Amino acid sequence: MSVFPRISLKPEVTEYLRNVFLNKEVLAAVGPQEAESRFQKLLTCLSHPPSYTCVRASSHLAPLEDIRLRLEEELKKQQKCSSSAVEPSVQIAPHPRITDVLLLPVDGPRPVEQLSSEVVVGAQCGSAVLRGAHVFAPGIVASPKYMKAGDMVSVFSDLEGRCTRGATSFQGNKVFVGNGVAEMDRSAIFGTETLARGVGVRMVDPLYKSPSFDGVLSSMVFLQNLPSVVVGHVLAPRPGERILDMCAAPGGKTCHIAALMGDKGEVVALDRIRNKIDRIRQNAQMLSLRSIKAFCFNSTQAVSNEPTQEAEGPPFPPESFDRVLLDAPCSGLGQRPNMANTWSLKEICSYPPLQRKLFQAAVRLLKKGGVLVYSTCTVTLAENEEQVAWALKTFPRLTLQPQEPHIGSEGMLGAGLSPQQRCLLQRFSPELSWEPTETTAPLTCRADRDTIGFFIAKFLKT
Repeated sequence: MSVFPRISLKPEVTEYLRNVFLNKEVLAAVGPQEAESRFQKLLTCLSHPPSYTCVRASSHLAPLEDIRLRLEEELKKQQKCSSSAVEPSVQIAPHPRITDVLLLPVDGPRPVEQLSSEVVVGAQCGSAVLRGAHVFAPGIVASPKYMKAGDMVSVFSDLEGRCTRGATSFQGNKVFVGNGVAEMDRSAIFGTETLARGVGVRMVDPLYKSPSFDGVLSSMVFLQNLPSVVVGHVLAPRPGERILDMCAAPGGKTCHIAALMGDKGEVVALDRIRNKIDRIRQNAQMLSLRSIKAFCFNSTQAVSNEPTQEAEGPPFPPESFDRVLLDAPCSGLGQRPNMANTWSLKEICSYPPLQRKLFQAAVRLLKKGGVLVYSTCTVTLAENEEQVAWALKTFPRLTLQPQEPHIGSEGMLGAGLSPQQRCLLQRFSPELSWEPTETTAPLTCRADRDTIGFFIAKFLKT
């Protein structure tokens, strides 16, 4: 059921998105009433978590069924430690089409009674709690004046970021996400000059209950949204190839690509931020992947002006890679749950120019006969279908290719693409099947529809 208000956006951004989802092509195809209904469902479903957790299994290390059984055992241990009540075992189902994905149902919304003692957390922390996380101390912005470790508290998410850090109460725009036990005194969270680390509140009665994966089989399972796993399969890397992941942090897709290749070949991962590169290397090491080479570099400048220069690291000569993944920086408006976004329209619209610079570099770095996959986790036309239309016009040697698996919907109307071209695109559109009360359908049937908003296009360079 729908328990949260629609995602909070600046009015100018809401109007911008309404114009996207009620564009002339959409209105002509489905009519104004259906178009408006889809838009309102989008705003509602974005503030709610998907009804399942998606886990990518390290099937390069062990068979999927072995990993499923081991995960089941670990989660049973977790249940025994966290609660004295008898709870049903977590059901873990393999995805019917994607061979390295396991699905776990989320129980929620649950009837949880609010307590008088309130802890307020930032919106990002609140969203993480809705996906099964505990509250880490840096996310806490307010707590009761005399809160001690062991106190039972209700946790609220500050939707607009207006709560003053260190406050003892907050009456602003907030939503309840569940109850937990304080793991620290208030003085340990706010009373020191250095930022407190570790779990601040251990969630014991969340509104949406899903397993915590903190320290659980970290080399065998990787939390990843389903469309993000699909991207790796659509790229379809082969053993021995040289692959480029242009905007690689935090490294989930990089590691997936290496695993799909059987760790045979080379996967070059680039990102602009140094500590994110360290994270990619840590993930690769944890997953026993040796084919990954990560570099701190701006991918818009990744093409060398010295075509004959051989280099292990960037910049690279043109046509250096068999396949390129451009999982582009984007406005992120498809992420779920996201109860509030404070970005201005100017910030939302700042991404397409950067995406095009990256795309130009990607095409130059790709070999003839190579594959380029472009993806985003947003819902706008300007960052998705309109970028495809621009690419096809700008680079005559690029052609759209079928995607496998194709479990999302087709591309959205409004960018002037032909029906055949839109069928080759893959847009994950949770609003098309959003029914707040629908949890009776089998998990494996819901999984492909109840996702984050996401977009994938696959090109061949001839």
